[in-house]
Amino acid sequence: MSSNLDSAKPSKGARRREKKAKEEAAREQRIQEEQSNLVSDRMLENEKVENKLEPLGLTIQEIKPDGHCLYRAVENQLLLHSKGTAQYSYQDLRQMTAKYMREHADDFLPFFLAEGKAETGSDPSESFEKYCQEIESTAAWGGQLELGALTHCLKKHIVVYSGSFPDVEMGQEYKSGSGGNSAGDASIRLSFHRHAYGLGEHYNSVIPTESS
Repeated sequence: MSSNLDSAKPSKGARRREKKAKEEAAREQRIQEEQSNLVSDRMLENEKVENKLEPLGLTIQEIKPDGHCLYRAVENQLLLHSKGTAQYSYQDLRQMTAKYMREHADDFLPFFLAEGKAETGSDPSESFEKYCQEIESTAAWGGQLELGALTHCLKKHIVVYSGSFPDVEMGQEYKSGSGGNSAGDASIRLSFHRHAYGLGEHYNSVIPTESS
C-alpha cells in the first residue's frame, strides 16, 4: 500500500522543475509589470513635457539613445540655429566639454565631488581627470556638469525642459537681450527624460513645431 502512495508522490527532480517553473513565471510577471510601469511613466512624462512646449510653439525631436544623447541633442540645436550648416559634431562637443572642465577644474571639482562621481578612496583630482577622459573618449552619459561647460564653450543660453523636475536654465548671460554677443542670441533648448528608456535618463532636442 505504502509503495503505491510513494509512487504517486512527485520525484525530487519534478519538484525542482516545478519550483523553477514557478520562479520563472514570477520573474516574467515582474518584468512585464516593470515594462508596463516604464511605458506608463514614459507616456506621463512625455505628456507633461509636451504640455509645456505646445504653448511655446515647440515640440520634441527624438535623439538616438546611445550614450551621446546630450551631445547629439546640442549638435541638432546648433544645426537648427545655423540653417543646416554643421558647426560641431557630437564628438567635437565632447572634446570641448572635457577641455573646458579641465581648464576650470576649480569650478567643477566641488560639484563633481558633491554628485559622488569620484572613485572611492582615490585622489579627487585623479578621479576628475579620469572623468574628463571618459567624456572625450567614451559614450559616457552627460548631465548638468557637462551642460555647465557647454553653455560657456558655446556662449549659449541653455534651457532644459522636464516632466519630472523643474526646468533648468544655464548661461543667462548669453541669453538674447541680456547683453550677450550675437553667438548667444539663439538659445539651446533640450528636453530631459528620466523614464525614456530602461537604461536610464535621456536628452532630446526641442525644436519649433513647424520644423518637425
